[in-house]
Amino acid sequence: MTIDEKYMLRALQLARQGGEHTSPNPMVGAVVVHEGRIIGEGFHRCCGKAHAEVNAIASVHNQSLLPASTIFVTLEPCSHYGKTPPCAKLLIEKNIKRVVVGTLDPFEKVSGRGVAMLREAGIEVEVGVLERECRELNKRFFTAHTTGLPWVLLKWAQSADGFLANEIGAIKFCTPLTQALMHRERSMVDVIIVGANTVRVDNPSLTVRHWSGSSPLRVVLDRHLSIPPSLRLLNDGSKTLIYNDKKEGIEGNVEWVKLNTSEPHGWLCNLYHRGITSVMVEGGANVLQQMLDAGTWNELRIEIAPIFLEKGLKAPTVDFSNATSQEIDGNTIFRMANSDVLNRL
Repeated sequence: MTIDEKYMLRALQLARQGGEHTSPNPMVGAVVVHEGRIIGEGFHRCCGKAHAEVNAIASVHNQSLLPASTIFVTLEPCSHYGKTPPCAKLLIEKNIKRVVVGTLDPFEKVSGRGVAMLREAGIEVEVGVLERECRELNKRFFTAHTTGLPWVLLKWAQSADGFLANEIGAIKFCTPLTQALMHRERSMVDVIIVGANTVRVDNPSLTVRHWSGSSPLRVVLDRHLSIPPSLRLLNDGSKTLIYNDKKEGIEGNVEWVKLNTSEPHGWLCNLYHRGITSVMVEGGANVLQQMLDAGTWNELRIEIAPIFLEKGLKAPTVDFSNATSQEIDGNTIFRMANSDVLNRL
């Protein structure tokens, strides 16, 4: 490992600390080095707040060292005014000697422009240090801005013999620990999606309760507007988006949008144009199967409990041959990436 790679590795470690709070922005870390010594560090802590470069520069006690320093940043410094000023402009103003970038930003308002701005100002710039690791860190962000569709996680829990529920209704397959880990997953996505039948049967909140972090936007696929107005999603004050065939408008915390709910590509496009970069689909069986059949998913997370139901609501059928697995509290959690999507990126 080269010296540059070692400092970039540290920047990656810092970036991960923003995991539950940065979306739909990417996780970014930055390290300022002067004559072989780290003099400043920072990461993007929260969407809408200061970026990693700003925090790293601000942490440098002796600012007079910056013109002789190198900053290592996992993602290309931004070049446009968004919720915060351009980071590339700050680095130019501070007369940073050298900038080492993990990977270019795929977002069209930034891609290549930040690096070009730095080079035009006479700053030495190197791009591509630990690029694979830097892209993997923000695979959701890269997927969204490369494909024009949010990154999609399909998630469900089932019995060992392949059922989502018994004949009466939902079964609690998760343990307290695996439920907390699932809520961590929720905290790291922008949107959580369910079908109307799941909402009618389970009356879920779909919020983050067993982990820190923000709750995602709730989205319901309710073609015929069949869910009762008394349910939690429509009354708890948190925003809910309902895709349907009949109604447009906003009332309180609920927005109705007319879209073909049987065509995933359409509502995924709509979500991307709303600034959504990551989605978790939690069910039910019909929605999950629809997504699997359409191939519009990036990753699966399937939790299997050592319970046998023998009959009930069947879970989608999946080939686990390419999946990784982890046993937690007696349950087995399988994860698998969609190789067809990965090959197109």
